[in-house]
Amino acid sequence: MFALQSNNREVAQGSLHFPNNCAILGLRSHRVRVLFRFAIIAILISSGILPAAARKKPRTQTPHKANIEAATRLQIFLDRANFSPGKLDGTYNEFTWKALALYRQSRGEQPQPPPAQGKTKSNVAPDITGLDLDNVGPVFVPYTVTDADLASVGPLPSSVPAQAKLKFLPYRDAADAIAEKFHSDVHFLEQLNPGKMKTIKAGDQLKVPNVEQFELGGVKEIKPGSERNAQPANDVEYQPEPQSENADKDNQPKKDETASTPIVIKIDTKINMLGVFQGEKLIAAYPVTIGSAHTASPIGEWKVRGIAKMPPFRYDKEMLQHGQRSGNFHLLPPGPRNPVGVMWIALNKKGIGIHGTNEPGSIGRAASHGCIRLANWDVVRLATKIKPGDNVSIH
Repeated sequence: MFALQSNNREVAQGSLHFPNNCAILGLRSHRVRVLFRFAIIAILISSGILPAAARKKPRTQTPHKANIEAATRLQIFLDRANFSPGKLDGTYNEFTWKALALYRQSRGEQPQPPPAQGKTKSNVAPDITGLDLDNVGPVFVPYTVTDADLASVGPLPSSVPAQAKLKFLPYRDAADAIAEKFHSDVHFLEQLNPGKMKTIKAGDQLKVPNVEQFELGGVKEIKPGSERNAQPANDVEYQPEPQSENADKDNQPKKDETASTPIVIKIDTKINMLGVFQGEKLIAAYPVTIGSAHTASPIGEWKVRGIAKMPPFRYDKEMLQHGQRSGNFHLLPPGPRNPVGVMWIALNKKGIGIHGTNEPGSIGRAASHGCIRLANWDVVRLATKIKPGDNVSIH
C-alpha cells in the first residue's frame, strides 16, 4: 500500500508539473505561428500576390518646391540675359533648354545636347555649370497689386465684330494682367498663390517671379482709344525710300555719329526661335510662333520698314486664311489683347510683320497666319534693339 501510495503520489506529483509544461509549449507554438504568418505576408507583399486593395497605393509625386525654385531661377537668369525662355512656369521646358543652348552659344561655349524628343516634358534639368545663378537673388518676391495694374482690365468679348466696337482691347481679368507683367504662365501664378488669383484686387499681395516687370503704360504713353483712327499696322503699303543725288552722302555717318555694327534678325523656323545678331555675335534670342503650312512665314531676306506701338489691326478673314484682301473686314482697336499685341515691326512685304500677341501661352506652340509672333514682353525688348533698315532673315 505504502509503496503503491508512494508511486501514486510520485505520479501525482509528476502530473502536477505537466500542465505548466504544456502552457510553455503552447506559448512557444503561438509565437512561431505569429512569426510564420508575418513571414508569409511579407513574402506575398514583396511578390505582389496580395490584391491591390490590400496594398497601399503610392502617392502621386509632385515637383518638389526646391525643384520648382531651381527651374524658375534658371528661367529668370535667361530672361534677364535677353535669352527668353518664354512664359515662366517653373519647369525645364523645351524653350528653357533652347534659350540656354543659345545663351551658351553666344558665349562661345558648346551647348548641351537637348533631351530626346518628349523628354523635356519629364522636366529634365540641364547642366548649369558656369552660370552665375546666385546673381538672380531671391527667385520669388512679394508684389502688391496697384490700381494701375487693374486699369487695363475689362470686359473682352470673344467675337471679332464685338471687339471692333470697343475703343481698347483690355486684359481679360486681373490674373491675365499680372501674369503678363511678370512674364508668367497664369497657372504657375495660381500654384504660387493658392486661392488668390480669381479675386485679385488693389492692395492684394502676391508671390511673383523676380523678373523685370513688363509695364503696359511704358509701351507708349497714350490713353485707351486715343489712336483709334491710326492706320492699321498691317495695312500700310511698302514704299522704298526715295534716293536723292546725295543719297550716298546721306547714308554716311555724320561727324558726331559713330558707325555701329549692323543688327541682323535671324528667325529659325525649325526651332521656333528668333536671334538678334550684332555682326556675328548673338546678343539676344526669343521664342516665336511662325506661320502654318497653309499660311507659311515668307522664307527669304527682308528688311525692317517701321515700328508701330499699340497699333490697331485690320482683321480680314479672307486675307488671314488665303492671303487675299477683301472688303469684308473689322478694324480692331489697340490694346494688350489686340491680335498683334502691343507692337508691330513691319517688314518690306505687305501684311507681314514681327509682332506681339493676345495669347502669350501660345508662343512657340501654335501657328500664325504668316507673321512672326512673340510674347508682348519680348517684342518690346526686341524693338529696342532694332531700327528701320535692319536686315531680317527667315530661314
